[in-house]
Amino acid sequence: MADNNKQQLTIWGRANSVNVQKVLWCLAELDLAYERIDAGMQFGKNNEPAYLAMNPNGRVPTLVDGDYVLWESNSVMRYLCMAYGQGSEQGSSIYPSQPKARAGVDRWLDWTLSTLQPVDRPVFWALVRTPIEKRDMVAIQKDVDAEAAVWRIVVAHLATRRFIEGDQFTIADIALGAFARRWFGVEGVTKPKLPNLERWFSQLTVRPGFTQFIAPPMT
Repeated sequence: MADNNKQQLTIWGRANSVNVQKVLWCLAELDLAYERIDAGMQFGKNNEPAYLAMNPNGRVPTLVDGDYVLWESNSVMRYLCMAYGQGSEQGSSIYPSQPKARAGVDRWLDWTLSTLQPVDRPVFWALVRTPIEKRDMVAIQKDVDAEAAVWRIVVAHLATRRFIEGDQFTIADIALGAFARRWFGVEGVTKPKLPNLERWFSQLTVRPGFTQFIAPPMT
């Protein structure tokens, strides 16, 4: 963690949360120093009054930057890019400043929450956080098929693009890439071959932030 921000950034949240992972990857891309405090699931804290005063949702992550507090992982990524990106008035190259380019990134951040995460969650929980003896594999396969249909939207979009929004890596790739890790990582089900998705994903896996925060075993 480089020490190039003027004040300490603190991230509250467990490292195995996909939404925390997105923020940690973004911090790595921006080369920002921070402190992370475990919270959520087995670590607790997220339902305590002090935490709820910061984040009334009781979820992770929560960013604390001096006296400023922000929750919602995609909003945290946007803020970090605008506040601490190269030439902070224009933001970081991973979150473009031009209105059309930025809107293109924003739509995928919104789409990840509205469309992708709802179909990813049941598959991930069933195959990673549910004991084998309690898994309903017929139901899980139906959920996998539903998630595959959503990923095909990304596949078609990537047919003419290197990254999600063209030739430039952005936080849209972070948001989608964190969930793609889960899609490619789950086993014991039938998944279609999606060459465009695999090609795009392979570019993400060599980035240091991905290697450190997204690639570790899923729990």
